[in-house]
Amino acid sequence: MLAASAVASFITIAFGIGGGVLLIAVMATLVPPAALIPVHGIVQFGSNVGRIFLMFSFISWRDTRTFMLGSLLGVMAGGSVAPNLSPALVQMGVGLFVIWSVFLKPPLWLTRFPIGTGAVSSFLTMFFGATGPFVATFTKSLALDRHRHVATHGAMMSVQHLLKTLMLGFLGFNFAPWLGFTIAMIGCGALGTFAGRLVLDRITDKRFRLALDIILVVLALRLIWAGLWLL
Repeated sequence: MLAASAVASFITIAFGIGGGVLLIAVMATLVPPAALIPVHGIVQFGSNVGRIFLMFSFISWRDTRTFMLGSLLGVMAGGSVAPNLSPALVQMGVGLFVIWSVFLKPPLWLTRFPIGTGAVSSFLTMFFGATGPFVATFTKSLALDRHRHVATHGAMMSVQHLLKTLMLGFLGFNFAPWLGFTIAMIGCGALGTFAGRLVLDRITDKRFRLALDIILVVLALRLIWAGLWLL
């Protein structure tokens, strides 16, 4: 899992998306179900903070600030109903939405109302953890260059994972037994982040967007398959 954390962070900063879903897929085979979403959330928070540290000057704060408010509302709503919504239907719905957003014009609410994107994605993250592909459809719709896309997406995901972690702690999850493990995972993720930044600096915006679309579609298909498997 330490290796998976490094690889996941590398993929996320180099190509804009993919690390969170990869990591939760690996962790799901080794971490107890009750701990999966909380531990994944705090590891991803640390990974995205590393992304912010390297690319702080590229963040689009206008959109990120509004997204933060929506995330707070979404986490509060998700925390109140999380046990009652089917993870399978959530995963399939997000997968279909991501594919639609890649091949068709994104809906206006996704591009004009970051507060809505923050609320919906943060609500969903309480159920299956990795909503990076959903948030990436929003940052992609902003038509940012590759550095600004990665930095802004990292800032948004940091907020989302932090709020989710705090809410899960409030709901009763004990993070203390997992502290050493999460620190080690975050440390390995930092190594992957540094390596991925080198790749990001060397590819063009056109190739970055192509890689982003391909990864989004692959992840969306995996979400749909995982949802069907859970039915």
